[in-house]
Amino acid sequence: MRLGEMVIDVTPLRSASAYRLVFAAQTLTVLTTALTNVAINLHVYQVTGSSVQVGLVSLVFGIALLGGLLAGGVMADRVDRRRLILTTRAVVAVVLGGLAVNAAIPHPMLWFVYVAAILAGAINGLGGSALMAAIPSLVKPEHLTAAGALITVTSQFGAMVGPTVAGVIAAGPGVAACFAIDALGYVAAVLLMWRLPELRAGKPDEDHQHPFHAIAEGFRFLQHNAVVRGLLVIDLWAMLFAMPYALFPQMGTEVFGGGPSAVGLLYTAPAVGAFVGALVSGWTGRIRHSGRALIGSVLLWGLGVTAFGLSGELWLGLLFLAIAGIGDTTSEILRRALLQHHTPDHLQGRVSSLWLAQATTGPAVGNAEAGLAARLLGPAGGIVAGGIVCVLGVCLVAVTMPGLRRASLQGEPCHSPTSTA
Repeated sequence: MRLGEMVIDVTPLRSASAYRLVFAAQTLTVLTTALTNVAINLHVYQVTGSSVQVGLVSLVFGIALLGGLLAGGVMADRVDRRRLILTTRAVVAVVLGGLAVNAAIPHPMLWFVYVAAILAGAINGLGGSALMAAIPSLVKPEHLTAAGALITVTSQFGAMVGPTVAGVIAAGPGVAACFAIDALGYVAAVLLMWRLPELRAGKPDEDHQHPFHAIAEGFRFLQHNAVVRGLLVIDLWAMLFAMPYALFPQMGTEVFGGGPSAVGLLYTAPAVGAFVGALVSGWTGRIRHSGRALIGSVLLWGLGVTAFGLSGELWLGLLFLAIAGIGDTTSEILRRALLQHHTPDHLQGRVSSLWLAQATTGPAVGNAEAGLAARLLGPAGGIVAGGIVCVLGVCLVAVTMPGLRRASLQGEPCHSPTSTA
């Protein structure tokens, strides 16, 4: 493969005007949302002085987001996805404006922050499922991988740059300015995506289907589709057993002997690796054996995390975390493209919502598991044990799920809910 083919493929930006609108809107809102992600924690701590309250607000948001994703998956397969995306983003902009006003008054109200977290979580879930389900309608099938890689680049860039910018703004104008900027970002995104075409999906006879029956149909699809089922299972091994983020503070201070700056570097290293991995992801859309490449990328994550636990030196640990980040972002790009390629359009919303729901809840459970493992084995031992379990689990998936192993993005996209690899 030539060097030029390694660079991220920007063909969707050149060939699909509708995708350009989505990409521009996503780039903007990823950056502004990063401001709110930091500002909301700072704001709650400033108001209450309690880390428990900070955690509770995050928990409430996560629960609301999960519910919104499941409901949004059903809606995205029944209504015009364009209208759902625009409506939800407009409502989130209003909620963020309310947070800005609340933060700016002399005595901010904590109850309003909780209400805003519930609304923002649920509404973002509704719109998130629709946006992911809409992507296959905006680009050619052979460009799905490139489209996902471009979105991933913006996400990782926001993860690297956003927190630093948020800290500067919060220290200057204050957290209210962070919320206000994010609200403006959502408004701008609505204006950008206003020109999207109608994105109606679903079958006429499904419009009156009971929502629980609709969700059950999505689960049945997972049961019968070897590729999509494999995508979710292999990701579970990585999220549940090789999620080291909760142990970074302890690793930075006790194992590496550093302070807050060392801890900050640990959180930054995977994002840097992921950003680099996305920039050189051009090969992911050209490789024939996409399933095997996915298995290899998840193995790279597990091996990188294991090596990080064994490193003993900060610089070496950062290197292994960056390598793990490359595996993680490559896995995300391939999983997203394979899921969209092997899912029929009338099920894109529900299957996307299940994938997003797992991506939302899995890391939280994995970090909790890592904390328990560290109590028994120490922070480094817990990370090494989790990484080894992840590697063994991925090998088990590779052996027992031949459909995933044979999966490819080279053929025609799926048109049948019972299609397998």
